[in-house]
Amino acid sequence: MTSVDRPAAAPDPHPVPPAEHAAGQAAWPAGVAYPAVEPDRFTRLVLRLHARAPRWAVPLAAVGCVGLGMAYALLSDPTHSDPDARPTCLLKLTTGLDCPGCGGTRALWYVLHADLPAAARHHFLFVFSLPFLAWLFVSWAGNRAFGWRLPELRINPKVIGGFLALWLAFSVARNLPWAPFTSLYV
Repeated sequence: MTSVDRPAAAPDPHPVPPAEHAAGQAAWPAGVAYPAVEPDRFTRLVLRLHARAPRWAVPLAAVGCVGLGMAYALLSDPTHSDPDARPTCLLKLTTGLDCPGCGGTRALWYVLHADLPAAARHHFLFVFSLPFLAWLFVSWAGNRAFGWRLPELRINPKVIGGFLALWLAFSVARNLPWAPFTSLYV
């Protein structure tokens, strides 16, 4: 008996998904069940490591990757290296054009040395996006590692699309060979 003192209805042995039923399409075949896929050894290892890892492991790994990038920028000093010094941008090497991220390493070097005008000269959009990226990381890592409930930055998909369109326009404009755009060369 149910809580309303009447017998429960028997479940339908051949359920039809509502979208297909409304469209008049055929129902799912009865009794078809796909066997569960057995994970391979590597997947089982990764799942075991993930289950045993502390909460702070992933944010720490992300900080380590960002730290390695910063260390590379500081040690390589991209502001005084030759334009064809290794490693070089494959797009610039093959086409001679500046890629969308061209100047980002130099901008990071200048940001790390607190010279924001010079950093913006090399890649303005990178410098503009740094505070947003930093807050997104701090709020995610604080929640993940320590359970902090920091306000999350809610970005509308249209804003992201607009930023990507602006980045594309900036990437095209910095490669134009005419007078106002040649100042964007890096």
